[in-house]
Amino acid sequence: MKISDFLERHFRHFNARETVAAAKSFRSLIEDQDGRMMVTLAGAMSTGELGLSLAEMIRSGKVHAITCTAANLEEDIFNLVAHDEYRVIENWRALSVDDEMELLEGGFNRVTDTCIPETVMRHIEARLLKLWKAAAESGQGRTPAEFMFALLDDPELPQHFQVPRENSWVAAAKDAGIPVFVPGIEDSTLGNIFTARVIDGSLPGHHAMLSGTVQLQRLSEWYRQTSADHPIGFFQIGGGIAGDFSICVVPMMRQDLKEDIPLWSYFCQISDAVTSFGGYSGAVPNEKITWEKLARDTPKFMIQSDASIVAPLIFAYVLNW
Repeated sequence: MKISDFLERHFRHFNARETVAAAKSFRSLIEDQDGRMMVTLAGAMSTGELGLSLAEMIRSGKVHAITCTAANLEEDIFNLVAHDEYRVIENWRALSVDDEMELLEGGFNRVTDTCIPETVMRHIEARLLKLWKAAAESGQGRTPAEFMFALLDDPELPQHFQVPRENSWVAAAKDAGIPVFVPGIEDSTLGNIFTARVIDGSLPGHHAMLSGTVQLQRLSEWYRQTSADHPIGFFQIGGGIAGDFSICVVPMMRQDLKEDIPLWSYFCQISDAVTSFGGYSGAVPNEKITWEKLARDTPKFMIQSDASIVAPLIFAYVLNW
């Protein structure tokens, strides 16, 4: 049985029903309405190897822009070059303080059940530092994603790949030429390292790294051009800056620039956050009407579940697997 048929057969109620409804509407936007889709990534989706399905969505023309946390950007590349050096801890809930100290002393950084080796961070730092210095010296700043795209052009890097390049959603985005927006790079390992290199004098200043506001301007240009011919959907995994940064481009253009542009034409969020605590991540879709992000009749879906389970299933449905 195909995955899409399995979902149709068994996912009939509650979050399961919402998952299928969101997947159907996603597919309809792309196939029936010639729409475009923005996907936003929060959480540790790249360490969770979402690239296995997201990369295929990009290659198949089902995803047309990405906004992600800087951690998701870097961790996709970390996984590409150091996958076999990771440690997976099956009983991670039972780890003691001493166990955690042992991981620290062994050079590992834990993300739930997966431990990222410190060595990969220093490996990538050494390669990126050359790119950062070149950008600083030339006065030609780049976005975090553009630095990663340049890193993938390093002819020496493929010899370090420990999984197929096709598993990398960053590589797929580069190949497809879709934009990748990465606000808040300071909230990441490489953002910390970049800042440290400015502080210790290895870099002459911060100007090599283009800011979030520059990227928001570029996002507005992409949205203006794309929405002229296509409805644009918004598929949000988690919450936080990745989601709020990108969805706010519409009210910014409508309210602050006074442009007559369409609202987002589809909205789906996968989140384990709840509404009652006042956070953005748990806000129900209708709240976005008051912020002029979504319309009354925009298809809206809120799936309160584990994104590492739900997102690949939705992608499989859209791909008709």
